Amino acid sequence: MAKVLCVLYDDPTGGYPTVYARDDLPRIDRYPDGQSAPTPLGADFTPGHLLGSVSGELGLRAFLESRGHTLVVTSDKDGEGSVFDRELPDADIVISQPFWPAYLTAERLAAAKNLKLAVTAGIGSDHVDLDAAIEHGVAVAEVTYSNSISVAEHVVMSILALVRNYLPSHRIANEGGWNIADCVERSYDVEGMHVGTVAAGRIGLAVLRRLAPFDVKLHYTDRHRLPADVEAELGLVFHESTAQMVPHCDVVTINAPLHPETQGLFNSDLLATMKRGAYLINTARARIVDQDAVRQALESGQLAGYAGDVWYPQPAPADHPWRTMPHHGMTPHISGSSLSAQARYAAGTREILEAWFDGKPIREEYLIVSAGALAGTGAHSYAVNDTPAKS
Repeated sequence: MAKVLCVLYDDPTGGYPTVYARDDLPRIDRYPDGQSAPTPLGADFTPGHLLGSVSGELGLRAFLESRGHTLVVTSDKDGEGSVFDRELPDADIVISQPFWPAYLTAERLAAAKNLKLAVTAGIGSDHVDLDAAIEHGVAVAEVTYSNSISVAEHVVMSILALVRNYLPSHRIANEGGWNIADCVERSYDVEGMHVGTVAAGRIGLAVLRRLAPFDVKLHYTDRHRLPADVEAELGLVFHESTAQMVPHCDVVTINAPLHPETQGLFNSDLLATMKRGAYLINTARARIVDQDAVRQALESGQLAGYAGDVWYPQPAPADHPWRTMPHHGMTPHISGSSLSAQARYAAGTREILEAWFDGKPIREEYLIVSAGALAGTGAHSYAVNDTPAKS
């Protein structure tokens, strides 16, 4: 029987919910590319409930214990003597989320003698040292596409919030004010702007499709060029590199995985080539940008705004400089963890576990590492030596 170690974020400060704002969720059977939504054999949770926190347990306890497995759930993942480190050496399976990542470094993987499978409940497995996972024969899987649209919606929301100066205007309303000039002195229309995405995979392409009706000019750069019919449909301008694209854009959104090619990509030199007063949105990974360079660009006016929900480290300390920099629209890492997304990535996590325990193949699109090599989505998105996990 297996020991499953699940690392999830803490429950709400007011306690685990007893009621929810809505009674149901729209049913999503297929994603835009035709991939079917998760199809586990069963589910022991209510879609729309909070599943990604400790008490939600991703809806896995009844399933695992009915099969004789052990489930350990914790939010304590960092620092010397954390529950995660104490429980890891004899764990067979580790599950965590990108929003509260349990960093599986080379050192931790070496200590996890029984570990056979690392599952990301969501998308993005750069918190796992993939090279070390390959070396130690640990399979890595994620619930591909489960929260891609959730993130894309967050990107569009962030663009509108920054460009229309929504957050300061909302704050003025909350504080009893009514000075229109204070609200609109940094407010513009998105219409006619040039918007570019760094990477046009599932999330990046979804962002482009959602922005097209705003009558903007769309740009993208990616390792893999999109089909000509998609470029024609959306009026896309392709650029060979990020450096070639950003000088043309009023808004840039980052939707790329973290790897050596993208780590530190948006440094002071690249930011200086952007239009003065451009906006930068990052829901990908914090280390794709230089933390201090972003802050300085906002203070100087080179950037008119920065938004996103990814920080380094996560959770961000109370004195993180991004909390107090001007003209930002940062949130905790929430873009892919809406209650709608949680229903899908919890179901996908169970689907992966069902296949693993029953000796059946895990869906190709869920695979990152399998049989000692990059596989499935991992082979498309990463390369060997791409993703050293950091604690």
